[in-house]
Amino acid sequence: MRVPQLRRAAVWPAVLVSAVVVVVSGGAVAAIETDTVESFWRGLWWSISLVTTVGFLGSPPRTGAGAALSVVLMVVGFVLLAMVSAALASLFVRQDEQPRQAAEREVDRAVLEALASVEARLSVIEARLDDAGGLDGENLEARSGTLDARLEAGAGADGAADEVGAGPD
Repeated sequence: MRVPQLRRAAVWPAVLVSAVVVVVSGGAVAAIETDTVESFWRGLWWSISLVTTVGFLGSPPRTGAGAALSVVLMVVGFVLLAMVSAALASLFVRQDEQPRQAAEREVDRAVLEALASVEARLSVIEARLDDAGGLDGENLEARSGTLDARLEAGAGADGAADEVGAGPD
């Protein structure tokens, strides 16, 4: 089974969007929470600490807008952490799965070759049957009678064939 590339490909855009959210939130929190965050750089540091799930550095926000911004940063951080962790885990899983997938492809190839061989042998048998006149009702009865005679001729004293394939050819 092939791992979809779309999900792993979404990690870099998520990282970029998160970085933009952190920078914008750093400026917004510096503007909204003037008592808690003194400057843009402190606001950026505060945003980074929330996104990386460290928590508040200093005191928590005092306004509703600051609290809402904090929630957004926490959720963005959680989603970003989950996406990066999943992308890294998928790299390890993919590396572990490659030998198993190669072995499965080899088995599939061998099975297909065996089926092709059986199909070729079956075609030869069908061609021989067609050359012999097929197995219509009369031909089948004649062959059945021949088989019965060969079985009776090959029977030993106890009424069973001495060995498989015994009897006149």
